Amino acid sequence: FETADPSTGEKLATVAQGSAEDIDRAVRAARAALPAWQTLSPHARARYLYALARQVQKHSRWLAVLETLDNGKPIRESRDLDIPLVARHFYHHAGWAQILEQEFREYTACGVVGQIIPWNFPLLMLAWKIAPALATGNTVVLKPAEFTPLTALAFAHICQEVLLPPGVVNIVTGDGSTGEALVKHPDVDKIAFTGSTEVGRSIRKATAGTHKRLSLELGGKSPFIIFEDADLDSAVEALVDGIWFNQGQVCCAGSRLLMQESIARKLIGKIQDRMNALRIGSPLDKAIDIGAIVARVQLERIQRLVDQGVAEGATCWQPSIAVPSRGLYFPPTLLSNVHPSSIVAQQEIFGPVLAAMTFRTPREAVELANNTVYGLAASVWSESINVALDVASQLKAGVVWVNCTNLFDAACGFGGYRESGFGREGGREGLLEYLEPAWFKQAPPAHSTPLAIDQPPE
Repeated sequence: FETADPSTGEKLATVAQGSAEDIDRAVRAARAALPAWQTLSPHARARYLYALARQVQKHSRWLAVLETLDNGKPIRESRDLDIPLVARHFYHHAGWAQILEQEFREYTACGVVGQIIPWNFPLLMLAWKIAPALATGNTVVLKPAEFTPLTALAFAHICQEVLLPPGVVNIVTGDGSTGEALVKHPDVDKIAFTGSTEVGRSIRKATAGTHKRLSLELGGKSPFIIFEDADLDSAVEALVDGIWFNQGQVCCAGSRLLMQESIARKLIGKIQDRMNALRIGSPLDKAIDIGAIVARVQLERIQRLVDQGVAEGATCWQPSIAVPSRGLYFPPTLLSNVHPSSIVAQQEIFGPVLAAMTFRTPREAVELANNTVYGLAASVWSESINVALDVASQLKAGVVWVNCTNLFDAACGFGGYRESGFGREGGREGLLEYLEPAWFKQAPPAHSTPLAIDQPPE
């Protein structure tokens, strides 16, 4: 199948559609490589991870351009954020590999890990998945998103450059059927998935009743809460980063603005002024703030949800800035007067669309923030640390930022609750996702004696 540049529609490459047979070959290769990879000393595994990190840095400009061409995100974001974080994850987990035996004495690797990543941060999500898996002694079969497979294939080339043993990392491209074959393969010990809640739900059903471990990092509808005593100018700048970063195609995007009623009019004016200064255009232009939407099906979904939100009573405002006529672009959008039950306040739009609502008291802010099926991230803005921490402790979210947003580090675990998934990536808790107690693999099968309540009456 073809992969194209979303900013122009031009074909970039023809990519192989992986079949169930391809998945089976990759899993068998990973299983064959597992014993030798696990018998390597911690320092030997760490050397491979360090080498991968250095090669990512060496090829950083090439990878950044490839990511931008394939995904449509501004080159400034790929170059200054995504690729440095990729290298950071491999460096960080190389350190963990060296001290793994001391820190996790009675744990062992899961085995062969199947990993499925999304299209919004293709190479960064690959690093989030592969780095901890290799550090803990697992082998990997990874399927990148069909919209953005190119940097995953480039990473496979990097694995060859550092002479990583064959079979330790396997990249299989393809669509949803390829991912389904990976999830259902009987010789995979763990599935790690990042993507939509709908697909995550089906993966959980498919793995239920099997021996497979599972971690899911799914969608979000993160609240961005601004109190009347907050530094409004700083909050507006962070809001731009929170919702219009990567065209809003971020699982933890601050897509729900909750502002205290007393500052609503003033804050909306500041947001609109800032939106008028945003620049939308060719992603390879270093001066661009907003690039292209990844695919036409996603662009159509964004427009459909915005239209439905307006039909439900929201007021739509878009800045009068030029939008390229060629390519897949959607202008930054502000929806005000949004009802808490509106579709744009409840469903993940995954686009450059901000839904604004007001509150009067901290208690009401918490109720509105938690009024969603998701629980991935949140951001709280107040000059009162007591108010900020009190509200933060009541939010049902895996990550809460105070007077900041979108701060990530390889040493800090990230993940959600409720329909935003379970499990963590990054930090010590992220390593535990790829480890299990050593006794587990040698444990005798559990007895299947029926419970007394299941016995038929005599």
